[in-house]
Amino acid sequence: MTQPYIKQDLKNGIATISFFHPEHNSLPSDLLIKLSQTIEKIGANEDVKVVILKSDGDKTFCAGASFKELCAINEEETGKLFFSGFANVINAIRKCPKIIIGSVQGKAVGGGVGIAAATDYCLASKFASIKLSELSIGIGPFVVAPAIERKIGIAALTQLTLDATAFYTAEWAHNKGLYASLYENNKELEIAVQKLAQNLANYNPEALIALKQILWKDTENWDELLQERAAISGKLVLSPFTKAALKHFQ
Repeated sequence: MTQPYIKQDLKNGIATISFFHPEHNSLPSDLLIKLSQTIEKIGANEDVKVVILKSDGDKTFCAGASFKELCAINEEETGKLFFSGFANVINAIRKCPKIIIGSVQGKAVGGGVGIAAATDYCLASKFASIKLSELSIGIGPFVVAPAIERKIGIAALTQLTLDATAFYTAEWAHNKGLYASLYENNKELEIAVQKLAQNLANYNPEALIALKQILWKDTENWDELLQERAAISGKLVLSPFTKAALKHFQ
């Protein structure tokens, strides 16, 4: 696997969306656009009963945004568009009428934590540690923070955000409510995800749709909120502090 992709598969009412990028499953803008569009398309498919969202590869679920694109930002509007990528994916997950199961096989950083938090029910391997590193380069996890706070609370979000250079273990994330269950390896994780998806696919689809609406109650303003947060990051990425910090990645 060398070329980035978004893949989808539908079998027995279970839609599986997979993403891959050779740079630790980071998500550049074009893949984020395809991912949000794929989620929207799957959500509108009446043959789909439940959705699995996962990445391919063994070690990293998602390394977050593309640093190559981040380093190339030179104006606020471009910055806002860049950070809107994860906003659009989170909102696509939120508005998808189908229950979305997250399968996190490895490390998640920044936007990757946001995607995991946005899924309705997330299972992970014991290797799925998490980190919010944004503050260390002069920005913040502003776009993904609402999804993460919704799952783990403001205290744990604050801890993750301020301790920006540390990975927190999968056990920590499980205890805080990000992950529903942990598994010893990827094979056990995959078996558990498939079993859960099969069970959900056999439930009343109208009940699942109604449940999804209840689970996301009081988030109707997220289309505007996450765009506002993207604008904050888009401005901060142009700051002298962030420009100097990003030179280490060029």
